[in-house]
Amino acid sequence: MKAIIIDDEPLARMVIREYLQSHDDITVLQECNDGFEGVKAIMQHQPDLIFLDIQMPKINGFEMLELIDQPPAVIFTTAFEEYAIKAFETHAVDYLLKPFSKDRFDKALQKLQEGKESNAENTKQLLEAVVNTPDKHNRIVVKENGKIKIIPLTQIQFIEAADDYVKVHTAEGYFLKNKTMAYFESVLDPNSFIRIHRSYIVNVQLITRLDPYEKETYVAVLSNGKQLPVSKTGYAKLKEVLGI
Repeated sequence: MKAIIIDDEPLARMVIREYLQSHDDITVLQECNDGFEGVKAIMQHQPDLIFLDIQMPKINGFEMLELIDQPPAVIFTTAFEEYAIKAFETHAVDYLLKPFSKDRFDKALQKLQEGKESNAENTKQLLEAVVNTPDKHNRIVVKENGKIKIIPLTQIQFIEAADDYVKVHTAEGYFLKNKTMAYFESVLDPNSFIRIHRSYIVNVQLITRLDPYEKETYVAVLSNGKQLPVSKTGYAKLKEVLGI
């Protein structure tokens, strides 16, 4: 089994390496000290397993996993107990709360072996289940032409549905993100970003006016001149937030 260790703490990486010495069936291909390195290493080596810290500089562990099209099995390592939530117990291979013992580490690997068939799918389900994560409410992380870009929410003009993806529109253009509209509707501040139409979530601060369109529908005109359709339900949400 091929593995990668992703953790910004050298001591934590060393502990995992030492614990793995008794597991001859696992080969560590690379160690990474942040999520940027982690994405590149996973794309290059296609590991079966990663040991992943959650709270790291640049991008956190969840954000890193969102950038991987087919994430491997994951054993999370974290010093923050608040992350040891029900979603982990339901979907992750396992999580190790630092500092963890050799016995606890071995049990995590045993759980990995027992659930081989569903490990990758569990990782995907975990990402859908976890919404209240660090920095989730002030930025979106995307991958564009092999490079990682961090987009502050203040730079987002609107989000548009695009089949299995969404288009995150900014002044620079749009960036694709492999998430659903429902996902963003659930994690973004409803006072700042409103789903005005089944295909659009808009940054309320950029709306300059609402023009009547067809029966019981409107068009939202943004400060950049872009016009977005507003459904009857979307208009009701806007009225409530804007106080009109």
